[in-house]
Amino acid sequence: MSMSRRNFIKRAAFSSIAAAAVLSGANRGAAAIESSDEYATIIDLSKCDGCKNADTPSCVAACRNKNQSRFPQPQKPIGDYWPQAKHEDWSNKRELTNRLTPYNWTYVQHLQVQHEGQEYEINVPRRCLHCNNPPCASLCPFGVNEKMPEGPVLINPSGCFGGAKCRDVCPWEIPQRQAGVGLYLQVAPQYAGGGVMYKCDMCYDLIQNHKEPACVSACPKQALLFGLKEDMQSYARQWAQENSGYLYGMEENGGTSTIYLSTVPFEAIHNAILEQEVDGKPGKPGMPVGVENILDKPAGMAQGFLIAPVAGLLGAGLSVYKIMTGADNDENNEA
Repeated sequence: MSMSRRNFIKRAAFSSIAAAAVLSGANRGAAAIESSDEYATIIDLSKCDGCKNADTPSCVAACRNKNQSRFPQPQKPIGDYWPQAKHEDWSNKRELTNRLTPYNWTYVQHLQVQHEGQEYEINVPRRCLHCNNPPCASLCPFGVNEKMPEGPVLINPSGCFGGAKCRDVCPWEIPQRQAGVGLYLQVAPQYAGGGVMYKCDMCYDLIQNHKEPACVSACPKQALLFGLKEDMQSYARQWAQENSGYLYGMEENGGTSTIYLSTVPFEAIHNAILEQEVDGKPGKPGMPVGVENILDKPAGMAQGFLIAPVAGLLGAGLSVYKIMTGADNDENNEA
């Protein structure tokens, strides 16, 4: 069964109002999850050397090898995002490994960090932090982002329309978009969406089979550790105490399932990233210390819903499209 385009757009507008009301009192079951079965990753920056003797860091290569069968295969020519005269296409840059892309879900950022008159060489593996209470999941107008009980935050590519609200509300702008793929091509290619969003899923399939993520297994320096979240948090606190060190991810954005350890303050690391990325290039996020979760702020849900208004407006209708198409026999007979 199908829905007429006219009725689809009408329902999209109506649904945006209904969705705003629903979101103000609920967050699609993506509230903070605290469970003894939840897992977390530790990234020890004092151990990571960026695999300096390798063409590609081991964690990055392992991630790409594991997930290459899931990388997007866009239909070309690719149309622009209505009403904008542009689109995001990384299909001719699939081999990039020095930033986040739809084809590269983790990378290692090499930094020269100044702290107390000394210069430190720091290598920072970057990927999704898998927040405890992820705004991307709560505020996705398509309802395809989900926080799993084991810790990962997943994007369902089969239902994603590429509205990029997940990237807009992420403090690190982690998800990356590939145009020319996804359900929007069949539903409303000229009106909304723009592809599919991609990011690390913590190797959820491996976790379900009681295995650690590919990046963790591949690290030759054991700079990445994986285990029950409570154990990882305890380890991190003890490490910080014994090494006069610093932690990142325990509090940021309300807490995450990724905890960075460093002997250099993360304020200095963040400043080094900003200095390196003078133009604020997307796909190379900073590490702002103590960044707050938009959902913890007054009227945060409403504020987040207003980000990327076109995606929010039309996305609310698109998210219920598959449900509605089963109830439109009469309307399909309209002129």
